[in-house]
Amino acid sequence: MFTDYVKILIKSGDGGDGAVTFRREKYVAAGGPDGGDGGNGGNIYFQVDPNANTLIDFRYNKKYKAQNGENGSGANCYGKKGEDLYINVPIGTIIKDAETGKVVADLSKQGQVELVLKGGRGGKGNSHFATSTRQAPRFAQGGEMGEEKEVILELKLLADVGLLGFPNVGKSTFLSVVTAARPKIANYHFTTIDPNLGVVKTKTGNSFVIADIPGIIEGASEGVGLGIQFLRHVERTRLLLHVIDVSGTEGRNPVEDFYTINAELKKYSEKLAARRQIIVANKIDIIQDEALLKDIEDLAKKENLEIFKISGVTGEGVEDLINRVEQVLKELPKEELIKEDEKVVYTLEEEEQFTIKKEKGKFVVEGKAVYRIMSRVNLDDNESIYYFHKCLENTGINKKLKEMGIKEGDIVKMLDWEFEWYE
Repeated sequence: MFTDYVKILIKSGDGGDGAVTFRREKYVAAGGPDGGDGGNGGNIYFQVDPNANTLIDFRYNKKYKAQNGENGSGANCYGKKGEDLYINVPIGTIIKDAETGKVVADLSKQGQVELVLKGGRGGKGNSHFATSTRQAPRFAQGGEMGEEKEVILELKLLADVGLLGFPNVGKSTFLSVVTAARPKIANYHFTTIDPNLGVVKTKTGNSFVIADIPGIIEGASEGVGLGIQFLRHVERTRLLLHVIDVSGTEGRNPVEDFYTINAELKKYSEKLAARRQIIVANKIDIIQDEALLKDIEDLAKKENLEIFKISGVTGEGVEDLINRVEQVLKELPKEELIKEDEKVVYTLEEEEQFTIKKEKGKFVVEGKAVYRIMSRVNLDDNESIYYFHKCLENTGINKKLKEMGIKEGDIVKMLDWEFEWYE
C-alpha cells in the first residue's frame, strides 16, 4: 500500500533531576554539597532512509519517544544522557507542525538528518547552589520535561517532471515507453491509483525522473476523486507535461480539459499553477476528428505554450519530446520547499513560560516555568523557600500577580501546591 500522509506524536526525552547529596568522608563532620547534575533528555531526529519509499510503517506506530536522561547522584556524578531517537523516512518527506501547519524539516537529500525536537535539559545538582551564605543547600534543580508535538509527515515525490491529465489520457503508457517503469495499464479510468516514478535516460547520457500522477478531475483540489491525494507529488517538479487526449474516442473536449486541470492546480497552489508546462497531444494515431487537434494547437499558441504531438502506443513524436524536456530541465533550477533559515527546531524557551488565570477565587499559575521552579525547591527547607521566592521574582510571576490585583491573603495555586500571598 502506498501511504504518503500520516500524523504522529513525537516526544523528546525528559532531563534527569539533579541530586541533593553531601560528602561523606572519614573525619569530616559536615561535608559540602556534591550532588551531580541530571543527564539531558534524548533529542528526536528524522533521517532519510534510502530503502524506504512509503510512510506505511507510521500507520501502525503513531507515537515515538526519545529516552529520558538519568538522575544525578552523589560525588558529583552526572546522570547519563538519554539516547537520541532517529526516525527513518523516505527521501522527499516534509515534516509539518500539525497545529500550525508550518514546515519544520524537508528531507530531500540522500543521507540528510534533521533535528526536530530537543530533549529537556538535565537539572543541576545541589552543589551548584552553594554560596557563602548558603553552604548546605537541600534542594536541586529538577530536569526539564521534553517537548511533545503532533507532526504531519507528508511524502512529496522527488521528480523532475510531472505528468498531468485526466484519467485514461495515456500517461501510464507514455511512462512505460520512455522509462523502465511498468505501471498498470488498461482502458478504464483510474487505472493508476498510486503515483509511479520512472527514470528517463537520454542519448546524451543524462537522466531525469518522471512522476505519473493519478488522473486529476474537476473538483480534485476540493477532495473529489483521487487527484487531491496526489497533487502534492507534483509540487517539487520543475516541469509539467500536460497530457491531453486528442483522439476524440471518449467524446471529451481537449481545450476544456486543459483549462479544467489548470483551474484545479491554481486552487491547490498558485505556485504550482505557475510551473512551466508543455502540452502533450497524445493518441494522434487514432484521431477521429482533426478539428480537435487544431483546437489544441490554437490553444497552445494562445497560451504561449509548446506543444508536442505524440502517440504513446506507436512511439511517434516521443523522442523529440524527450529531447526537448532534457533541454528545458537544464534551464530550470531546482528549489527547496523551505529555506535553511526557516527551519524550526522546537526548544523549551520558545513556549510561553507561564500563564496566570483566576479560577474560583484563586490565582492559578501554570506553564513550563512553574514546573521548573517547583521541581527545584524543597518546601520543607527554609533556604529552599527563600530560593523559591527569588525564582518567582526573577521569572516575573510576582509582577504579573500584582498587575492582576492580587491582595494579601489571596491563594496562589502552582501545580498541586497552594500558597497564601503576603507582601
